[in-house]
Amino acid sequence: MARPLWFVNLIKKTFPNVKFIAKLTNLPILGRIFEYLLFEGDDIIYLPQDRSIKVNKSLGEYHEIVLPSQVLKYFIEKANYHWLMNFCICRSSMKCQNFPIDLGCLFLGEAVLGINPQLGRLVTKEEALEHIKKCEEAGLVHMIGKNKLDAQWLGVKPGEKLLSICNCDTCCCLWRIAPIVVPKISSKIKKMPGVKINVTDKCIGCGTCTKGVCFVNAIEIKNNRAIISNECRGCGRCVDICPQKSIEIIFEDANYVEKTIGEIDKVVDVT
Repeated sequence: MARPLWFVNLIKKTFPNVKFIAKLTNLPILGRIFEYLLFEGDDIIYLPQDRSIKVNKSLGEYHEIVLPSQVLKYFIEKANYHWLMNFCICRSSMKCQNFPIDLGCLFLGEAVLGINPQLGRLVTKEEALEHIKKCEEAGLVHMIGKNKLDAQWLGVKPGEKLLSICNCDTCCCLWRIAPIVVPKISSKIKKMPGVKINVTDKCIGCGTCTKGVCFVNAIEIKNNRAIISNECRGCGRCVDICPQKSIEIIFEDANYVEKTIGEIDKVVDVT
């Protein structure tokens, strides 16, 4: 059943307290309840920004690089239904001043037919692709996958027929809770297969990459050099922001786009 506006407004009022709620997942019983109700079966992947990738440069042994946005285009072209939200619930809840609130999530699949029409609208494939382009131009990072939380707050079924494409920022995104939430939930948010972020010898330890850039706090400065931990989700924001151009994206698997598509195809049917 589609969620009424009062329910969505209640979520907005609760959202600013999301970090406190996330800490509760570390309590054994509450953690298992949260995981079952909101994240069971999830598989969500962050896509590096296309603009962070030097396509005119050979990366490793691969001379032709397929950009991460091809994952989005594949599912947009494949989907029978495309639903564009009127707003981003994260930025709207936090009254964001840094990124556009009206650039909301894009949902694909049959389940979108159950979304409250007051929250958004059905769009064409062309409109969906244009929306993605606007989000990229605004500096937002795409996250794609099966997210049970979306099916729950939207009140739609089946979850296997709902593909979420979120356009995330550095200040208001829900997944700022990743370093806080219980690891079993946090691990559902992944980097693309075969993608690695690497700090080169050009790094002078200026610390720009540590100032509100990484949403999972995966970067710190040690001995005048940026160090990236295993918490990195490979979004590429640090690559784009580094004034020394000392951080780069490495592709350890030439088939990283195909593997990402295959992984998502297993858990969500958008036709």
